[in-house]
Parts: sequence; structure tokens; C-alpha cells
Amino acid sequence: MRAQDFQVNIIGLSQNAHEFEFEFGDEFFQHYGRNLLESGHFSAHVTLNKSETMIEGRFHIEGNAHLICDRSLDPFDYPMHISRMILFKYGQEEKELSDEIVLISRDRASLDIGQYLYEFIGIAIPMKRLHPRFQNDELEESEITLVYSSPIDQNEKEEDAIDPRWEKLKKLK
Repeated sequence: MRAQDFQVNIIGLSQNAHEFEFEFGDEFFQHYGRNLLESGHFSAHVTLNKSETMIEGRFHIEGNAHLICDRSLDPFDYPMHISRMILFKYGQEEKELSDEIVLISRDRASLDIGQYLYEFIGIAIPMKRLHPRFQNDELEESEITLVYSSPIDQNEKEEDAIDPRWEKLKKLK
């Protein structure tokens, strides 16, 4: 895998839809960074629809991310199905306006599709990485309601719940 494998020449594209297929794995993550994910195997279908004022990019990514469970440290495969869209609008300067809109200059020769694939996969990885065997446990834990009571609350309840035999003595005070 080379970085050039994910570069798409946009100057040479005609004004209509163009489709690209990518297959990538561990070497891809070595190149783009191992901060979010160290390994996995993915396939991506990218459609770039070029017009006079912009390029609409539609990304469909499927595959498995190899993750480590936060609870048991067991490795597991996390299936992913990602669909995202980005508008590359032509402008005076190179600038990211939002997650979905990127300004590019008209003289830009190519787009690094690999960087976007890496970011989309990174965003889709769950914060809490749990092995599938713990998924049902996680649901049960979320249904548990914790009740907090301080020692002061307990003392007040004890004072309110007086033994009926002492009730009459209290009246004598």
C-alpha cells in the first residue's frame, strides 16, 4: 500500500459521477496513524460527482476493526458500516468549513481520499470498546438505578420511625 493509492486526480475528471473502489488493512493504518485503530480490514466505495462549482463525495465503508475489549482485554472484531458525504466546494483558499463542507482551490490537482476514510473509521469506533459477550451485561447495567443516601438522611429516618412504646413517653415531655 502506498499513499499514492488513495490520491484521486480531480483535475482530469469530467463533470459527472466517478466511482472508486478501495481495499485496505493494517498497512493503511500504519501509514495514516495508529492513534485511533491499529488494524482492521475494510473496503470502501467512493463516488465523486464533479460539477462546475463543487465535488460531491459519497463514502460507503464496510469492514471489521480489530479492537481490544476495555473490560477483559480480549481482542475482537467490530463490524462497521459507514456512509458519509462531503462537499468539496471550489473557493479562493483551502479551508475546512464544517465536517461536511471543505473549500478547495480550483488549481488543486488531487484529493487524499485515504485521510477521509481514516477519519470516518475513527469517528465510528465506539468510545467504550466492549467484547460482544458483554453487550447484554451493559444493557442490564444501564437499567440499574442507584440510590444515594447520606448518613444524615438515615438518621432522620430513624428519628421519624420511633418505636411505638416510646411514643407515649414522648408525650409526657
